[in-house]
Amino acid sequence: MRIKTTSVAAIAAAIAMLATSPALAQKKYGPGASDTEIKLGNTVPYSGPASAYGILGKTYAAYFKKINDEGGINGRKIVLISYDDAYSPPKTVEQTRKLVESDEVLAILGSVGTASNIAIQKYLNAKKTPQLFLATGASRWNDPKAFPWTMGWLPSYQAEATAYATYLLKEKPDAKIGVFYQNDDFGKDYVRGLKEGLGDKAATMIVAESSYEVSEPTVDSHIVKMKAAGADTLFSFATGKFAAQAIKKVAELGWKPLHIVPNASSSLGSVLRPAGLENAQDLVSATFAKDPTDPQWNEDPGMKVFHAFVEKYIPEGKAMESTVLSGYSIAQTMAEALRMCGDDLSRANLMKQAASMKDVKLDGLLPGVTVNTSATDFSPIDQFQMMSFKGERWQRFGDVIKGEVAVAGQ
Repeated sequence: MRIKTTSVAAIAAAIAMLATSPALAQKKYGPGASDTEIKLGNTVPYSGPASAYGILGKTYAAYFKKINDEGGINGRKIVLISYDDAYSPPKTVEQTRKLVESDEVLAILGSVGTASNIAIQKYLNAKKTPQLFLATGASRWNDPKAFPWTMGWLPSYQAEATAYATYLLKEKPDAKIGVFYQNDDFGKDYVRGLKEGLGDKAATMIVAESSYEVSEPTVDSHIVKMKAAGADTLFSFATGKFAAQAIKKVAELGWKPLHIVPNASSSLGSVLRPAGLENAQDLVSATFAKDPTDPQWNEDPGMKVFHAFVEKYIPEGKAMESTVLSGYSIAQTMAEALRMCGDDLSRANLMKQAASMKDVKLDGLLPGVTVNTSATDFSPIDQFQMMSFKGERWQRFGDVIKGEVAVAGQ
């Protein structure tokens, strides 16, 4: 009888202890997670042809140092293991296998480059390892049916193009459109999004299409073709120097179409100045993030936090603040997903929380633009505001537009 009584007392004591510590009963850890730390990994081109993007990896690390200095996430410190893949997909595969199989990270975060991420997508999905908030805007990252462990971060090129279509149908519904684009996934995603956004009107509104190869020395002949076709609206879905060439040639021809360029080619330093600011006047594009170099944001609370972060944690990033802001925003999104996990730091729950974000505000996003995801929509950002180039800077106008795009595989 005494033995039985002691057993009951012991059980009662155990129940009482659990009742006072509910978290104790709920903790769940996947690889790379424990009571004290959360281990994340990625590959970034710190060397090679795209080494300029190495600043993204440095920004992620700096942001998590800031988080750790503030006490971590739910009391756990973030450990980020970042390897150089030199922008070479085979090396990305090799380093990612090391992260998953040797370092045993909880998740891959913010790896850079479309080809690099494609190279590891099937592997990570087979390993049921989250591949989260990628630094690439390809539309293929929003395919929860085929790739339930992969989620992008940058707005997809396709979604951006549907936002342009929404704007055009409202402001210039009788437009005669010339579409000039890069002949690869980048350009084709934009064209697909534009046609999807225009719907039935695409067939009548688009009067000419012309694609260029990145090996071409100049795109002048394509612009001449667009003008000859009678277009009064030109979409230049082009990268860097080709967008600059297009802007310059339009001006040389004395042609005055409504000229729209993608956000990726709206840089003052690398596109508009080489094209000539006088040639870029009234150019139209779209944006989703604040411009850290624009004084209009000097008193903005979110940008004050960001600038203080750069000053303290990554002063070498001042020369590339727009890129640093992207890295900061990606890391901030990851931190929020980890907070939402609470004490269930399994890979499955991290993916579940990443796909359950609702109106999450980030320091660097425009007012009205928030992070939203669901089990059927893995595109965290799909809102934009139009902007027009005046004088020496972009000026935003109109309401925030949602870039509606069909989810891959559905």
